[in-house]
Amino acid sequence: MARKKKAPPPGPSAPLYMATYGDMVTLVLCFFVLLFAMSSVDAQKFQKAILSLRGSLGILRGGSTVEETVDPNTSGEDGRAAGAAPRHVMNTQHVAYTINSYLRSEGLDKAIQVTINQRGVAVSISDQFLFDSGSAVLKTEGKRVLYKIATLVREEVPAVSVEGHTDAVPLRGGIYRDNWGLSSARAAVVASYLAEEGGVTPQKLQAVGYSSYQPTVPNDTPEHRALNRRVDLVFLSQYPK
Repeated sequence: MARKKKAPPPGPSAPLYMATYGDMVTLVLCFFVLLFAMSSVDAQKFQKAILSLRGSLGILRGGSTVEETVDPNTSGEDGRAAGAAPRHVMNTQHVAYTINSYLRSEGLDKAIQVTINQRGVAVSISDQFLFDSGSAVLKTEGKRVLYKIATLVREEVPAVSVEGHTDAVPLRGGIYRDNWGLSSARAAVVASYLAEEGGVTPQKLQAVGYSSYQPTVPNDTPEHRALNRRVDLVFLSQYPK
């Protein structure tokens, strides 16, 4: 009786190159899993960065404030001196609304301008409202307004830049040699009043005089020169480094 021939072994169910291809895909998958594990994102820090950017552009929503406290006895990573005020992001919209509401209630919203810019909230006050001509002695009405503004927002702002400005007309006599001296003295007097009477933390304050070199309009008419003679309170969105 003839023997039955054995059936040939079955052939591969898939092309041979598929084995190598499968190994390669597995290795690539493992590589990307490792990359993802090594580059995990800190969600909290990412959210702080987003809120900080929105605040600096003046579009931070009401009630959304990010604060970062520091030990007052140590210096921070950003190089601030020991005892400096804590850094936080200001709610620019809320601060501007608070100041504008007060000015409207006093009928001062036409005389004192409030704007939001990339630095924060700028409150521009005419020199005639604060000082006599060529003087750096605060008027009573100017003190009252500065005190009220300070008490309304001093807890919400991380820093205040007090900036004095003059027109381009040279000084004639007086104790100040030129407009540099007058603008600087006025800024320093306002900053001192905010700290001593307004309760603003001194570490939050800085005072600078710009003389006539940062006008809002050209110094070509008496009306324009009056607009340029001013003191700006700039409530900064973040504590300056």
